[in-house]
Amino acid sequence: MHWIEFTFWPAALAIVSIICAVVAFVHLLLRHRDYRSAAFWTALVVFSPLIGPLLYLFLGINILRRRAKHYRSGTYEPWLDPVPEHPLPFPPESCEAHEHQQLAKTLDRISRFCFTLGNTVTPLHNGDEAMPRMMVAIRGAQHSISLASYIFEAIGIGADFVTELSNAVKRGVQVRVMVDDAGTRYSWPPVVDALVNAGVTARRFMPNRMILRLITMNLRNHRKIMVVDGKHAFTGGMNIREGNMLARKPAHPVHDLHFEVTGPIVAQIQRVFAEDWAFCTSETLDGPQWFPEIPDTGKTSAIGIVDGPDEDLEVMPAAFFAALNAARNEVRIITPYFLPTPTLMAALRLCAIRGVKVTILTPAQNNIPFVGWAAQTLYPELLAVGCRIFESPPPFDHSKFFLIDGVWSFLGSTNWDPRSLRLNFEFNLGCHDRELGQRLSAEMDAKLALSREITREGLAATPVIQRLRNGFARLFIPVL
Repeated sequence: MHWIEFTFWPAALAIVSIICAVVAFVHLLLRHRDYRSAAFWTALVVFSPLIGPLLYLFLGINILRRRAKHYRSGTYEPWLDPVPEHPLPFPPESCEAHEHQQLAKTLDRISRFCFTLGNTVTPLHNGDEAMPRMMVAIRGAQHSISLASYIFEAIGIGADFVTELSNAVKRGVQVRVMVDDAGTRYSWPPVVDALVNAGVTARRFMPNRMILRLITMNLRNHRKIMVVDGKHAFTGGMNIREGNMLARKPAHPVHDLHFEVTGPIVAQIQRVFAEDWAFCTSETLDGPQWFPEIPDTGKTSAIGIVDGPDEDLEVMPAAFFAALNAARNEVRIITPYFLPTPTLMAALRLCAIRGVKVTILTPAQNNIPFVGWAAQTLYPELLAVGCRIFESPPPFDHSKFFLIDGVWSFLGSTNWDPRSLRLNFEFNLGCHDRELGQRLSAEMDAKLALSREITREGLAATPVIQRLRNGFARLFIPVL
C-alpha cells in the first residue's frame, strides 16, 4: 500500500507536467505572434515542463484582447480610415510639407486618433515643477477631474494630492481617479483606500485576486493622465511619488519629465481615460463637463497614440518604426529602459548606416539592475554602425522622449522595452513643432554634458564575469 502511494504521486506529477507542457506548446504555436519570444518560451516549456508552463501562464499570455470588446465594439483598423492629404498645416509646395507630411499621414493611419492643430505642450522638470502645477489645476477645477497613474503613493506628495482631490469633491467637482492594481503595491497604505475614505471616486485597474492577480500582473496600465475640466491636461511618464520631489531630498530620488498640455489634443487624452474608466467601472463619462469645446492655444500639431495589449496591440512600436524610417538628419532617444525589439534595433542601425546621427541616453545605474545588464549586450551592434550611447549618472533618470530631426517629438509613458512596447497599456503624444523639439533637444544636451559616453574599447575591457552576467540577463529580454 505504501509502495503504491509512493509511486502514485510522482506519476501524477509527471502526467500533469506533460499535459501542462502540451497545452502551453499548443497555445504558443497558435497564438504567440513574436517568434523570438515564442522560441524562448518553447525552450523553457520543453526543459522545464512544469515550471515553464506556469511561468508562461503568468508572464506570457495576453488575456485582454477579448475583454477589451466589452468597452469597444469590434476590432478597429485605423489604417483603413481615410486621412487628410496634408495633416500638417503647411501648403503642399512648402519644404516642411515635403519632408513631414508623409510621416504625419502614416501616424494618422497607425493611430485611431487624428492630428489636431493649435496645441501647446510645456515640459515640466521633476516633481518640483510638475506636481505644484497639477495641484494648482486641481484647485482651479470647476467641473471635472480625471486622473490615472501607474503608481500613486498615499504619503508625501501623494497625500497632498488626496487632500486636494477631496477638497475638489467637496466643492462639487466630479472627480474620477484610477490607479493600476499592480502599481498600488509599490507603497503602503494603498492610495485607493485613502481616496475613497476622503470621498473621492477611485478604482483599481484590473483588481483581481489570488490566481487571477498572478495571471494579469504582467498587463499593467502604465498611463499617466490628468485632465481638468476637459481642457487642461498633464501627461508623460511621471508617477505621483515622493521620490520625484528632489527639493525635499527624498531617500530614493528620481529625475523625470512631465508635460502640461492645452488645446484640442486634450479631448483625445480625455477619451483615453474615459475608455479605461468604462473598462473598470462600466460608467460612461460624457457631456460638456468632460468633453467641452476646446479653443486653440498654440502652434503644436499633435496626435494621441494609444498602445496596449488589446485592439491597440503594438501600435507604438509601429509608430516608432515609422519615425525612424522617416528620419533624415538626427535621432535622439532618452529612455530609462533600453531593450528595443529586434525590428527597432534594425531600424536604429539602418538610420546610422544611412548617415543619420543616432544618440541614445539611458541610466548608468538602473533601478532594475537586470534590465541594465541586458541592455549592455545590445550596445556593441549599435556602436559598430556609428550610434552614440551615453549613460547618465545617479540619481536614476526616468525621463523619456524620442526626437526626430529636431521637429518631431514623441513623449508619454512608453519605454523602449518589450513589456512597455507589447504588454502595458500606454499613452503617448506625437508632436510636430520645431520649437518644442529644440527645447527637448536642449534638455538632452544638458543631460549629455553630465553623462559618460560608451565606447567599443570600454566594452571590450569589461571583465569576463560581468559579460557572463550580462549575457545571462540577455536571455530574458523577451519578458523584461
